[in-house]
Amino acid sequence: MKDHPQLMATIRPLVGAAAMLAACGAQLLTLPASNAQSNSAAQTDIVFSPGYRFVERDGDSLYRNVCSGCHMMDGTGARGAGTFPSLAGNAKLQAGAYPLHVVTHGQHGMPPLGAFMSDEQVAAVVNYVRTHFGNDYQDAVTAEDAKAARP
Repeated sequence: MKDHPQLMATIRPLVGAAAMLAACGAQLLTLPASNAQSNSAAQTDIVFSPGYRFVERDGDSLYRNVCSGCHMMDGTGARGAGTFPSLAGNAKLQAGAYPLHVVTHGQHGMPPLGAFMSDEQVAAVVNYVRTHFGNDYQDAVTAEDAKAARP
């Protein structure tokens, strides 16, 4: 492969994007196979979410399937190959603009996951984090706030 730089230049970004989506918890859709392909109703095809977007809609599902891989199910964060900050009792979440910025722009090792979410999804996951894990910030952010936070 290294003898084919043009091929590698084409493949490398695709592999990187697929790895980032998988590492960040991107969900795959399971679609029924067409009858023309198989007579078995149990057979399915696995494909990425349409448009490489996360399919979850509510904050709980988004957190569980996208964020918890790094920030842990209980929001306490982790240390190891990297440092993933605790979201539990995190005073930085008091201002809704801060987590909106982090989700949409990324920060340190966190990629800008908002690129894979709608404005509604960004607002949902930010509101979820701000009202769980010992956080009680009830001033909800809106989809309009998420849109305004985008680059």
